[in-house]
Amino acid sequence: MVGILDDGYVYGEEYTHNSRGMRLFTCHWLPVKKDIKALIFLCHGYGMECSVYTQETGIRLARAGYAVYGIDYEGHGKSEGLQCYIPNFDHLVTDCETYFKSITEREEYLDKPRFLYGESMGGAVAILVSERDSSYWSGLVLVAPMCKISEKIKPPAFVTSVLKKMAHVVPTWKLVPSKDVIDNAFKDPIKREKIRSNPFAYQGQPRLQTALEMLRASQQIEKNLNQISLPFLCLHGEADTVTEPAVSKALYTESISFDKNLKLYTGMWHGLTTGEPDQNVELVFRDITDWLDERAQDLEVVTSPVLRSSSISPFELKFTSLEAQLSHLPS
Repeated sequence: MVGILDDGYVYGEEYTHNSRGMRLFTCHWLPVKKDIKALIFLCHGYGMECSVYTQETGIRLARAGYAVYGIDYEGHGKSEGLQCYIPNFDHLVTDCETYFKSITEREEYLDKPRFLYGESMGGAVAILVSERDSSYWSGLVLVAPMCKISEKIKPPAFVTSVLKKMAHVVPTWKLVPSKDVIDNAFKDPIKREKIRSNPFAYQGQPRLQTALEMLRASQQIEKNLNQISLPFLCLHGEADTVTEPAVSKALYTESISFDKNLKLYTGMWHGLTTGEPDQNVELVFRDITDWLDERAQDLEVVTSPVLRSSSISPFELKFTSLEAQLSHLPS
């Protein structure tokens, strides 16, 4: 483990192994001199990683009183695997779920609320993790999430069919044309170049199977938007051209969560937490921490080990209790 103690937080790194025997990199940011309010699990975006790219997110949330844990997916960052090759999106989801739950099972965390935090493609990972066991998680923070394919960029069915046939032969080939994501995602030129200089960030063309798996995951989520019931905060820049704001609007409209919040930012791009001018980044993180603080406080009294095993979420408990009270009022 590598430990770095700074003002307000401590940083550490470890490795774990997935069920396929691959060595995966993990890291964490923990608050010091503060009680931990809740656990935050980071799901990073396509081609990115945790230790450098999500560093500011980890530091800010740790200083706000949250224990933050992240993992580099297979083929990403410091984890094993062919760089930015996703042979099966379900593997990413399983790896995250397994690692995240292993952290929540530590004795010191048994009574802590558990939030999934996903950016871009990581939003898809976070949603899919939550769908496997929705009663286990306390809520979702989704930053410009990949949860639906825009009609503007969705490939025709015959094109997808051809690509699937090619993937049987050359799955790892970089055959998918795409615009430079970094140029289109991060507004601030200085921050853009800092991200481009990250040696752990993938900057090549998408691999064929990777692109198909991302498409499949998006379609799976899109089909089940009306089943998302967890409390969530979704944030999106209105000038985002990587994942369109209409995608987040669809999530907000179609989901059945009764505690759902959508924040749209005029003029902001895709990289809300890493690529905007400082004042914009401050605004976004203030919205995130305000939302988390309110829910973590509400959840503290109902996340005992006994209630953790209940299939009823804390917010549903409150709603049910209110409904019961109303039923006893005189008509």
